[in-house]
Amino acid sequence: MSELTHSESIVVAASPETLYDLVSDVTRVGEWSPECRAARWDEGAGAKVGDWFTGSNESGDQKWETKCRVVAADRGKEFAFAVGGTYVRWGFTFAPAEGGTELTESWAFLPDGIQYFKDNFGAEAEGAIEGRTAAARSGIHETLVAIKKIAESG
Repeated sequence: MSELTHSESIVVAASPETLYDLVSDVTRVGEWSPECRAARWDEGAGAKVGDWFTGSNESGDQKWETKCRVVAADRGKEFAFAVGGTYVRWGFTFAPAEGGTELTESWAFLPDGIQYFKDNFGAEAEGAIEGRTAAARSGIHETLVAIKKIAESG
């Protein structure tokens, strides 16, 4: 199995707070994600630690929904969520940099996620994990480029 974490960074001509406000608005994720077409906050939820949202995803002819829990919400510093609450962690960090903000997106397959795939995919689990890992690796770059374009276009 390949490395089950990945991160990339890009410098964006915007403040850390502006970028935080953008990426923590999960209702906009469909504007930059190559797989998540839309997301909506669960009733009464927002960008607070412990709040949940539902993402509608699509890859090829596969469509699925995920329930995600906010695990970090520190404006201008970090926004992160965990798919299934404990399966996969996606995060964004924001650091001042020459020309704006260094925006870093990170992804990590967590132990509960590995177990979930083993329980649900059996002998196909390793291949399914490899597929999700490859999608995350390629998707992070695409996502960062799209966020940069959106943030810098005003």
